[in-house]
Amino acid sequence: MGGCEWEGQLRSAEDALKESKFFDGVQLINACMEAYGKDQGDEEGKIVKDPEGFTNEFAGKLSAEQKESLRRMFEVRGDIIMGLGAHKRAAADYAAAQVLATGAPAELAEKHKIAEDAAKAPKKAAEKIPVTVITGFLGSGKTTLLNRILKDQHGKRIAVIENEFGEVGIDDALIEAGPMTTDENIIEMNNGCICCTVRGDLIAGLKKIVKNSQTTGKPIDAVIIETTGLADPAPVAQTFFADDFVQQKLALDGILTVVDAKHLIVHLDEEKPEGVENESVEQVAFADRILLNKTDLVSEEELVEVERRIHMINEAVQIRRCKYGEVDMDFILGIQAFSLDKILEMDDAFLADDAEHQHDDRVTSIGINCKGEVDQTRLNDWLGWLLKERGVDIFRTKGVLAVQGMPQKFVFQAVHMAFSGAPQKEWAPDEERICKLTFIGKKLDKEELEGGFKKCLVA
Repeated sequence: MGGCEWEGQLRSAEDALKESKFFDGVQLINACMEAYGKDQGDEEGKIVKDPEGFTNEFAGKLSAEQKESLRRMFEVRGDIIMGLGAHKRAAADYAAAQVLATGAPAELAEKHKIAEDAAKAPKKAAEKIPVTVITGFLGSGKTTLLNRILKDQHGKRIAVIENEFGEVGIDDALIEAGPMTTDENIIEMNNGCICCTVRGDLIAGLKKIVKNSQTTGKPIDAVIIETTGLADPAPVAQTFFADDFVQQKLALDGILTVVDAKHLIVHLDEEKPEGVENESVEQVAFADRILLNKTDLVSEEELVEVERRIHMINEAVQIRRCKYGEVDMDFILGIQAFSLDKILEMDDAFLADDAEHQHDDRVTSIGINCKGEVDQTRLNDWLGWLLKERGVDIFRTKGVLAVQGMPQKFVFQAVHMAFSGAPQKEWAPDEERICKLTFIGKKLDKEELEGGFKKCLVA
């Protein structure tokens, strides 16, 4: 790439900075610097990943004109990254710019000091609406935790975005709006995974929440996003920097990962096809807090081993043991725990706009939605057989069923072979009796599942 091309990218990055388009700007300045670095023989992208190392290695080989161009790049990148909130990384860019500058420009020294001070300073109370992302593998207890948050007497008006992996939505029937959360503030997305195919819907949902709040005059104190169990949290987190409106109005408060104490290690150790990420590993790696849930299902020795494995992936993360998602709200809400600097240290490509998340295509979802009631004895026999014979490959089963002779909706959930279910809300007098189920796993046979369930229906 010729010099004039990276010079054009540098000018475009400066224009984006002037308009406060920080996410667009970081794409432009990184592309510019990588091209410039290659011109100087940097094939590893050190210019972006390690400003000090690049400067030490290459500065002595550059002409005065080349040094000035590089100084501009580091300063512009520092300004852009500072705008996104990565103060520690911005300080590194400003430090590199100072090394390359002629003399000792006071403005550059002041920028460096401001960035260093901001990196060390405690976070101020959020002026933007704080957003908590609840993630965790299938069946870890995310929806149970969400319901606890919504029903807790914390006095916060909370909006919810809930994302399911599957064609038949179940979780919307399981979410219980609390005293400060109305149904209009619960948005469901079940037409794809929030980390890839429906990211545009996530942005639209966040904008809708903010604008509804402004229109009604009812301020939103917090937003909670519950991801699918197969979501990589990184693209979800990136959303809060990629869209200008979202970046101005909302701030990521923390990524909360719920893990199933009984099944986590199995999923961490699962071998994936080439190019496919292990979602459980990513969910642990990006966590600001971890809820080690379902502790009643394992021994103390097993809990210690699970915690050891978690800290091998995310050394500094705080872990809280719990059952049924019971946890103090101050451990998960208003924690100001998300740090862009921390994420960039772990994944320097986090802000790259061309990153792709590839799901394991062996994992599929099968939904069943049919009218009528089931016979409880036949249902119990069939589910017992299914989970015993196919439970290893069925990661998650959940459903809301109409059972003959039962006035309430029967809600059940299963993780592999572990099953739980109970009657919940009563059917309304004029409500149509329907059964909805979702199965998520590997090697799922749609005909077998549909045929087996239909044999449970009352003729």
